[in-house]
Amino acid sequence: MDRVTLELKLNDGRNWLLGQYGGLSDEQLHRPLTRSQHDPENHWSALDHLAHLALIERDFAAMVRRQVAGSANPVGLLIDDRGQQRSREEIMAIVNERTEEWQREHRNDTFSEVVALTAAARASTLQLIAELSDERLEEQLPGAPWADGTISGVLGANADHGRTHWKWIEEAGLLTD
Repeated sequence: MDRVTLELKLNDGRNWLLGQYGGLSDEQLHRPLTRSQHDPENHWSALDHLAHLALIERDFAAMVRRQVAGSANPVGLLIDDRGQQRSREEIMAIVNERTEEWQREHRNDTFSEVVALTAAARASTLQLIAELSDERLEEQLPGAPWADGTISGVLGANADHGRTHWKWIEEAGLLTD
């Protein structure tokens, strides 16, 4: 994906998502909606889902920065520290535990604080894109299962990720009163 298409996708996706969340009441933002994939006793609210997007966007930018720095394992999930391939179950357990920690850390954040959290993550992504050449944006990110696996595809997946979470919270009954 070229630079202009990538930036349009990220900006359009963020504007759409902020429009969706901005129309929610405080009760809708904080209502328990979806069961945690790490702790079945814990439920995520719409605001938890929005905060989660910041973590993943930060993680994707960190993966790209590791690639640029020359890491042989920039994604860091597929292979453990001993060089052994992880199973999908092991990968998901790591991801779910990490996202659960983040959710608990930001559980009491206000809507404004979560918007600021996601804005900082997006700003970091846009800064990273500005630092990369067109050729670098088209490089494959080894081990990246998102989008087409290129740096631009992985970074652009952040826009799709927001829409996916919005769909999940709608399906969980967000807009039903």
